[in-house]
Amino acid sequence: MDDKEKERASTPLKKVPRHVGIIMDGNGRWAQARGLPRTAGHRAGTENLREIFQAAVDFGIEILTLYAFSTENWNRPPREVRALMRLLNRVIENELDELVESGVRIRHVGLLDGLSPMIVKKIQHAEEVSEENERLIVNVAFNYGGRAEIVQAAKQMIADGLSTDEVDEERFSDYLFTGDLPDPDLIIRTGGDVRLSNFLIWQSAYAELYFTPTLWPDFHREDLRKALISYQQRDRRFGRLNPNSQ
Repeated sequence: MDDKEKERASTPLKKVPRHVGIIMDGNGRWAQARGLPRTAGHRAGTENLREIFQAAVDFGIEILTLYAFSTENWNRPPREVRALMRLLNRVIENELDELVESGVRIRHVGLLDGLSPMIVKKIQHAEEVSEENERLIVNVAFNYGGRAEIVQAAKQMIADGLSTDEVDEERFSDYLFTGDLPDPDLIIRTGGDVRLSNFLIWQSAYAELYFTPTLWPDFHREDLRKALISYQQRDRRFGRLNPNSQ
């Protein structure tokens, strides 16, 4: 461990974000670098979730929103899409009981249209059996797209008969998938790309952004801590001037 790593490891976390979004990118490249099929990378990407959940609890994070499958991911090769669906099914089957016992609440964020009835049933079951848990809320953004979410919200407002006078930013936010939750304070993207890729584009208006070249399967507890240290060094003004500014 070099001096910078020692300093970072000893830095206390004084200002922890309540809600953290993570764009889990780099599974395919992780696999290709090892001469493995992309599906192996997706499987590897699920193996560090338990560590990240525990680290989030230890660090004081209350809400995690994980970008697992976007509305655009349907355009990937059918074989890869089928593998991702099987992986979601397997993760729910293998991990749900332990997550529930550890106090994690599972929520689906996204569209159910297009998902198989079996997967929809398992998602709904996971939400139901964990709905009383409060230790950590985990939003799984599966079949999710920020633009699709905004369109869905607008359609529902029209269906509910809201007048133009009743529509404002607060009311619009209430119609989003995350309407009952605070907006993310920090969004982390692994894998090196520097963009949001249609993730929480309304909610992230004032989120702090953290990009790392680390591929998702290699993103572990210390990587999350590094992102939180970067966050606590930010000056969040929300469009206002800092009182100490000249």
